[in-house]
Amino acid sequence: MYRAITHDIEVCVEPFFLPERSDPEECRYVWAYQITIANFSREKVKLILRYWHITDGLGRVQEVQGEGVIGEQPELEPGDSYQYTSACPLTTSSGIMAGRYTMQNARGATFDVDIPAFSLDLPGERVSLN
Repeated sequence: MYRAITHDIEVCVEPFFLPERSDPEECRYVWAYQITIANFSREKVKLILRYWHITDGLGRVQEVQGEGVIGEQPELEPGDSYQYTSACPLTTSSGIMAGRYTMQNARGATFDVDIPAFSLDLPGERVSLN
């Protein structure tokens, strides 16, 4: 599990390979990742934007950004947590993802929360830094 805390918001990520959705002969590798966001601050926050920086095993970069996550813009009261699962396809058998969420507090101020960098590695393969 990978973990980062920014502005009292904790983001934990657990990636896992999806062999049933992957086809190595077609250079298609798919990972899912489960994210838990916990609000340890003293105020309500809302996740309004996401940004991903995805690097495949050959160093090619893809950037993804948009509103919310999986079609939602969750609001978290102090002490609340929110969990979701999404997926990332690559054409290589390894990669790395990192990013940030833009949050908004009850006063309307926005701030960024780090999503920790996490590795996407094929089970059984030698792990290398991407």
